[in-house]
Amino acid sequence: MPAPDANETTQAPTIDMKLEVVVIPVSDVDRAKKFYANLGWRLDADFAGPDDYRVIQFTPPGSPSSVIFGKNVTAAEPGSAQGLYLIVSDIEAARDDLRGRGVEVSEIFHAEGDVHTGPDEPYLFGRRRIAGLDPARASYRSYVSFNDPDGNGWLFQEITTRLPGRVEAAGTTFTSSSEFASALRRAAAAHGEHEKRNGGQYDANWPDWYADYIAREQAGQPLPA
Repeated sequence: MPAPDANETTQAPTIDMKLEVVVIPVSDVDRAKKFYANLGWRLDADFAGPDDYRVIQFTPPGSPSSVIFGKNVTAAEPGSAQGLYLIVSDIEAARDDLRGRGVEVSEIFHAEGDVHTGPDEPYLFGRRRIAGLDPARASYRSYVSFNDPDGNGWLFQEITTRLPGRVEAAGTTFTSSSEFASALRRAAAAHGEHEKRNGGQYDANWPDWYADYIAREQAGQPLPA
């Protein structure tokens, strides 16, 4: 039997590696600090040192990773950080929240198939943006974009069900009450259809059904019927 291609071999990880920080380049530190504070992100640090050094760290709500910017922390051109993705479970609510904070944001858009050439600003699924939510409201398929004052580019991506293998089934978690509430609403809607299929009978075991549905949805496993 031939040896498997090295690129196709998946080895079990031996060391945990947690993405902790993304550095973004800005031209005006105080202006950037005001912008990210206005987003409602948590300010973790604002340190200054010798040689005109300053570092500021913010963490988006529910995120295990943070962003850092400042003076003399990166040689990258201000505004050159692009394709920074923020995952949300309700893209309409996320967009409304930004608009309520006075942030200029795009309309919700989705992909035109898998077209990777075109006039629009590139993102994961191509360069053609079709206005509106994905028609099937499929996970991974609806987006909103916005920029910070320097032009660093951010996108919201709506994900409600992970692809198989992306989340360990035993490690499903929620990072905010609103995210958990959205999962409960989706489970409730699915459970309503489940009860209809069973003659409209009340299901006394609905808590177990909800829990199973939510854990399977987040882990990308087949959903209960």
